Amino acid sequence: MGRPVSVRLYASVGAELTHYDVDVDGAALTRRGTVTLPANVHYAWPHASRRVLYVAASNGEPGAAGRAGDRHSVSALAIDPESGALGEHGAPLPLPSRPIHITTDTPCKHVLVAFSNPSGLRVYRLNADATPGAEIVQPQAVDAGIYAHQVRVTADNRLVILVTRGHDAAPGKPEAPGALKVFRYRGGRLGDAVSIAPAGGYGFGPRHLDFHPNGRWVYVALERQNKLDLFVRDGDRLSDRPLFRKDTLAEPGHIRGRQIAGTVHVHPNGRFVYVVNRASSTIDSGGLRVFAGGENTLAVFAIDPTSGEPHPIQHIDTRGIHCRTFHIDPSGRLLVAAHIMPLLVKDGAELRTVPAGLALFRIGDDGRLAFIRKYDVEVGARMLFWMGMVAAAP
Repeated sequence: MGRPVSVRLYASVGAELTHYDVDVDGAALTRRGTVTLPANVHYAWPHASRRVLYVAASNGEPGAAGRAGDRHSVSALAIDPESGALGEHGAPLPLPSRPIHITTDTPCKHVLVAFSNPSGLRVYRLNADATPGAEIVQPQAVDAGIYAHQVRVTADNRLVILVTRGHDAAPGKPEAPGALKVFRYRGGRLGDAVSIAPAGGYGFGPRHLDFHPNGRWVYVALERQNKLDLFVRDGDRLSDRPLFRKDTLAEPGHIRGRQIAGTVHVHPNGRFVYVVNRASSTIDSGGLRVFAGGENTLAVFAIDPTSGEPHPIQHIDTRGIHCRTFHIDPSGRLLVAAHIMPLLVKDGAELRTVPAGLALFRIGDDGRLAFIRKYDVEVGARMLFWMGMVAAAP
């Protein structure tokens, strides 16, 4: 029997990216070193070799009305194969605006970057040393929809899907529709775009998607509707409407503030899918801003092996406020949920602060989660914006 695969966790607070060793068997973290990026970390994605981590950073602010900022980049960080420590690997690549998401294509020949405001998608060549290089000039204008939030490449490297969320209606502003923008993909070039937008994209606010290991089922979390959709892939086509739609909330009729769905991950074994529910609205309490209530939970769904239909089997408290990112370790035994902010909450007649932090859950054979422990993280006025795990390089 070979030695167990080491797993490293990386979590950002502002521009700082901290490395933790992960004890999967013991469901524990050990904090190691920290590196500082040129601006606040927004997302990161590992090279297939697991020796480089690509980090998108910006001093722009989240949200359609957030400050645009003037420092935006992608950095390549070398991952030490023995220790997991991060180090500079070439100079940061400047970007035109705030990046919201980043990924590589399957052979790691290119890095793809999604931009939210203005909505955009760009592809950059990866050099022989795995540093990001020149942008690929696209053969035609890229339809990036309204407020892109994620970009993913199918495992066979034939399709790119850009998830565009749209916006809810607001005083004086109608709803902006969402869509899945599906592009044929070859050698860094995007083409033959198709927009998947049920009902014209109205009432359809997708944020994130994940692929089933079978390559046919695509699970999409609808941020603005608190739903989970299943789309079906047939060759190079995606179904024009979901085959199934499920509530992500345990109490969909009891909304107490802004309630939104977030990240979605399919379990490595393909039997379960997980979606996070997020709430962080506040009310005034004696001059203090206090949590208004809502579901900060992980919704667990069992996947029908024949149809792909997700069936809800559990809703469990994430043990924090506004879990923006969570991740499942490569063995499928441990889930870590990262909470971006501390917040005052009512606890009977008292008030207490729920800190930002990393909550660890054991994943059972039945897919259900059991809370093990939480590591509080001091963020000050910053946010714990991204977190992910990477297995050690072979």
